[in-house]
Formats: sequence, structure tokens, C-alpha cells
Amino acid sequence: MIRYTDDVDTIEADRLTGFFVGWPTPASPEQHLAVLRGSHRAVIAIDEETGRVVGFVNMISDGVLTAYIPWLEVLPEYQGQGIGTELMRRVLAGAEGFYSVDLLCEEGLQPYYARLGMRAVPGMSLIDRSALKGAAD
Repeated sequence: MIRYTDDVDTIEADRLTGFFVGWPTPASPEQHLAVLRGSHRAVIAIDEETGRVVGFVNMISDGVLTAYIPWLEVLPEYQGQGIGTELMRRVLAGAEGFYSVDLLCEEGLQPYYARLGMRAVPGMSLIDRSALKGAAD
């Protein structure tokens, strides 16, 4: 069973192995943990049977109007189970009031993010103009 949490203060770096597949120089588990803890929001997926972190997404933000999602990753052996979609659903659920939530991705991944409500703007973004209500003209 997969458990999702945004409490990244309870995990240790040794539970963040196997990520950044194909990167010429992958982030170390210690760097990875520092990124998650330094993010505006991060959600991780944990395999309850092994205790291993099997997926994550993080969001950086000004905390008022804009956010950016730099990383979404699920370990290869756990892909195809809906984990990435659930991670995105959860991180976006905390960003309803933002004007925009942006990310960059390869063109082939745009249909995946479009299913989550994002649209090409040459990157991908959610726009909520109501977040600007009451702003000075």
C-alpha cells in the first residue's frame, strides 16, 4: 500500500535512493532531502511495506500568487500505478488560490499534465484570475 504525506521532516536521506534516473549527475539523497525540506510544499509517496520513498513532487512559491513545480518523479518499478497523478493532485490541492502554477516539461508529457487541468502557455500553467481580486489597479 502507498501512503502519501507532506511531512518531509520525518524522513531521512537514506530513504531517498534510486531517483534521478538518467541524469548525468543526479542529486545526492542529502541534496534531495534539502530540496524537499526547503520547498514551499512537497508531497512524498511511501511504500508502507518497505518504508521506502517511491515518489515525490515539490513546489516552490512566493506563497501568495505564483508557484512552480520543478520535480515530479516516481521510481521506475512503481510507475504506471497512478502514484505520480496522486502526487500532482495533492500538491495542486494546496495551490487553489494562486494566480499561476507553472512547470516545464517535454512536449510528450504535456497531455499528462493537461489531464490535471494544466495548459500549454509555452510552459504549463494553471491560471486563477480570481486570485487577483482586490488587487490595486
